[in-house]
Amino acid sequence: MKFASTRLVVADMKAMVSFYERVTQQTADWLAPVFAEIVLPGAALAFNATQTEPPGAGAAGANRTACIEFQVDDIDAHYARLKDTVPIVQDLMLMPWGNKRFMFRDPEGTIVSLYAPATDDARKRFGAR
Repeated sequence: MKFASTRLVVADMKAMVSFYERVTQQTADWLAPVFAEIVLPGAALAFNATQTEPPGAGAAGANRTACIEFQVDDIDAHYARLKDTVPIVQDLMLMPWGNKRFMFRDPEGTIVSLYAPATDDARKRFGAR
Protein backbone atom coordinates (compact mmCIF):
# COMPACT_ATOMS: atom_id res chain seq x y z
CA MET A 1 0.00 0.00 0.00
CA LYS A 2 1.19 3.51 -0.77
CA PHE A 3 0.11 6.59 1.15
CA ALA A 4 -0.91 8.97 -1.62
CA SER A 5 -2.49 12.10 -0.19
CA THR A 6 -4.39 13.91 2.48
CA ARG A 7 -7.53 15.56 1.14
CA LEU A 8 -9.38 18.43 2.75
CA VAL A 9 -13.05 19.10 2.03
CA VAL A 10 -13.20 22.89 1.87
CA ALA A 11 -15.81 25.62 1.61
CA ASP A 12 -13.53 28.22 -0.02
CA MET A 13 -11.27 26.57 -2.58
CA LYS A 14 -9.39 29.71 -3.59
CA ALA A 15 -8.63 30.84 -0.03
CA MET A 16 -7.54 27.39 1.16
CA VAL A 17 -5.39 26.56 -1.87
CA SER A 18 -3.77 30.00 -1.78
CA PHE A 19 -3.03 29.59 1.95
CA TYR A 20 -1.32 26.21 1.47
CA GLU A 21 0.59 27.47 -1.57
CA ARG A 22 2.03 30.17 0.69
CA VAL A 23 2.80 27.70 3.49
CA THR A 24 4.43 25.10 1.21
CA GLN A 25 5.91 27.57 -1.28
CA GLN A 26 4.56 25.32 -4.04
CA THR A 27 2.00 25.96 -6.78
CA ALA A 28 -1.15 23.85 -6.80
CA ASP A 29 -2.35 21.89 -9.80
CA TRP A 30 -6.02 22.71 -10.44
CA LEU A 31 -7.50 19.59 -12.04
CA ALA A 32 -11.04 21.04 -11.95
CA PRO A 33 -12.64 24.16 -10.45
CA VAL A 34 -13.67 21.98 -7.48
CA PHE A 35 -10.38 20.05 -7.06
CA ALA A 36 -6.72 21.02 -6.64
CA GLU A 37 -3.62 19.39 -5.23
CA ILE A 38 -0.16 20.40 -4.10
CA VAL A 39 2.26 17.60 -4.85
CA LEU A 40 5.17 17.32 -2.43
CA PRO A 41 7.83 14.64 -2.02
CA GLY A 42 6.12 11.59 -0.53
CA ALA A 43 2.48 12.59 -0.93
CA ALA A 44 0.05 15.26 -2.07
CA LEU A 45 -2.20 17.63 -0.21
CA ALA A 46 -5.51 17.69 -2.07
CA PHE A 47 -8.56 19.93 -1.80
CA ASN A 48 -12.09 19.40 -3.00
CA ALA A 49 -15.12 21.62 -2.69
CA THR A 50 -17.93 20.67 -0.35
CA GLN A 51 -20.41 20.34 -3.22
CA THR A 52 -18.55 17.26 -4.50
CA GLU A 53 -19.31 15.33 -1.29
CA PRO A 54 -22.48 13.34 -0.63
CA PRO A 55 -24.63 14.72 2.21
CA GLY A 56 -23.02 14.06 5.58
CA ALA A 57 -19.73 12.76 4.14
CA GLY A 58 -17.60 15.83 4.73
CA ALA A 59 -18.09 19.24 6.27
CA ALA A 60 -15.59 22.01 5.69
CA GLY A 61 -13.95 23.25 8.87
CA ALA A 62 -15.35 20.41 11.01
CA ASN A 63 -12.01 18.73 11.76
CA ARG A 64 -10.68 19.20 15.28
CA THR A 65 -8.61 16.04 15.70
CA ALA A 66 -6.09 15.85 12.86
CA CYS A 67 -2.97 17.90 12.26
CA ILE A 68 -1.34 18.36 8.86
CA GLU A 69 2.44 18.22 9.30
CA PHE A 70 5.22 19.35 7.01
CA GLN A 71 8.87 18.51 7.67
CA VAL A 72 11.20 21.38 6.76
CA ASP A 73 14.95 21.87 6.73
CA ASP A 74 15.14 25.27 8.44
CA ILE A 75 12.33 25.54 10.99
CA ASP A 76 13.54 28.91 12.29
CA ALA A 77 13.37 30.46 8.81
CA HIS A 78 9.85 29.13 8.21
CA TYR A 79 8.72 30.40 11.62
CA ALA A 80 10.12 33.85 10.86
CA ARG A 81 8.42 33.81 7.44
CA LEU A 82 4.97 32.79 8.70
CA LYS A 83 4.60 33.86 12.36
CA ASP A 84 3.04 37.25 11.63
CA THR A 85 0.71 35.99 8.88
CA VAL A 86 -0.93 32.88 10.37
CA PRO A 87 -2.93 32.33 13.58
CA ILE A 88 -0.32 30.71 15.83
CA VAL A 89 -1.57 27.89 18.07
CA GLN A 90 1.83 26.98 19.53
CA ASP A 91 5.02 28.99 19.25
CA LEU A 92 8.27 27.41 18.19
CA MET A 93 9.41 24.85 20.76
CA LEU A 94 11.36 21.62 21.18
CA MET A 95 9.06 18.62 21.66
CA PRO A 96 9.91 15.64 23.94
CA TRP A 97 10.40 13.35 20.91
CA GLY A 98 13.11 15.59 19.44
CA ASN A 99 11.28 17.70 16.87
CA LYS A 100 11.31 21.49 16.92
CA ARG A 101 7.91 22.72 15.76
CA PHE A 102 5.29 25.42 15.66
CA MET A 103 1.58 25.08 14.99
CA PHE A 104 -1.07 27.32 13.45
CA ARG A 105 -4.55 27.08 11.91
CA ASP A 106 -5.53 27.23 8.28
CA PRO A 107 -8.43 29.49 7.19
CA GLU A 108 -11.00 26.76 7.93
CA GLY A 109 -9.57 25.78 11.31
CA THR A 110 -7.39 22.71 10.67
CA ILE A 111 -4.19 22.67 12.69
CA VAL A 112 -0.98 22.77 10.66
CA SER A 113 2.44 21.93 12.09
CA LEU A 114 5.83 22.68 10.59
CA TYR A 115 8.70 20.82 12.21
CA ALA A 116 12.33 19.83 11.84
CA PRO A 117 14.16 16.97 13.56
CA ALA A 118 16.28 18.78 16.15
CA THR A 119 18.06 16.06 18.13
CA ASP A 120 20.44 13.34 16.97
CA ASP A 121 17.82 10.66 17.68
CA ALA A 122 15.15 12.54 15.73
CA ARG A 123 17.47 13.14 12.77
CA LYS A 124 18.39 9.44 12.77
CA ARG A 125 14.73 8.42 12.88
CA PHE A 126 13.76 10.65 9.96
CA GLY A 127 16.89 9.90 7.97
CA ALA A 128 15.61 6.37 7.37
CA ARG A 129 12.30 7.57 5.90
